[in-house]
Amino acid sequence: MPKTFKSLSTSQYKSSKKIDGLSTVIVEQPVTLYVNGKSWLTFMCTPKDLKELAAGFLFNEGVIQSKTEIKVIEVGKNDQHIDIWLNRTIDEPKNWRRTSGCAGGYTSAIIEEIEPVELSSINISADQILELFRILLQNQESYKEVGGVHSSALSDGKSLIYIPEDVGRHNTIDKISGKILLDDIEISPIILLTTGRLSSEMIQKAARMKSSIVVSRTSPTTLSIEIAESLGVTVIGYARGKKLTVYTYPERINFN
Repeated sequence: MPKTFKSLSTSQYKSSKKIDGLSTVIVEQPVTLYVNGKSWLTFMCTPKDLKELAAGFLFNEGVIQSKTEIKVIEVGKNDQHIDIWLNRTIDEPKNWRRTSGCAGGYTSAIIEEIEPVELSSINISADQILELFRILLQNQESYKEVGGVHSSALSDGKSLIYIPEDVGRHNTIDKISGKILLDDIEISPIILLTTGRLSSEMIQKAARMKSSIVVSRTSPTTLSIEIAESLGVTVIGYARGKKLTVYTYPERINFN
């Protein structure tokens, strides 16, 4: 079982006094991704759900389209590397770009290569979106324990199916994509909820997995809104308490 927390000696200042003790801190560590025996890149992540992270990352980057392309996926000793062997040869993308994601991330995805999400007759109430987000916040296990971690959730609009946590918000979206891929999850609609800021690569990843609605507790960026407009994704920000803000495709949301 991977270690996601670590206890450290700390000194606290409380009520005008110094108190020595232990504090629990979320684990962040480098995990190197190997594809067909070659090192591609190193994730900075929380070492949990690493198979999902690796598979989802490759899917979101357009490297693979289904799990049938994966011959073997193994997590190495001490969770320091992930080995994925595909049933075909593959060249590493030449132009990795640093993303705006916390804890550092990379992408080579080209927006023009991502198919827009179908503008179907999905309709979900604003109250249900807020209820789903409330359930997500209630189920942030690592955050409740130590803080300093992002949570995301996969939903079909009725319940939450999978809730990964990680120091990197973009990692949580890759983990969701990997979960869908490896477990053959088929749901409609696909709704993503996240505690992290919605930046451009977050929307790209959402569109790759055909998510029609993406909800955040905080804000989207201008570029993420532009990309969502072009890819048919409904973007919702500031989902807190009894309020939310819809930035794109409000026709999917019932405000009554």
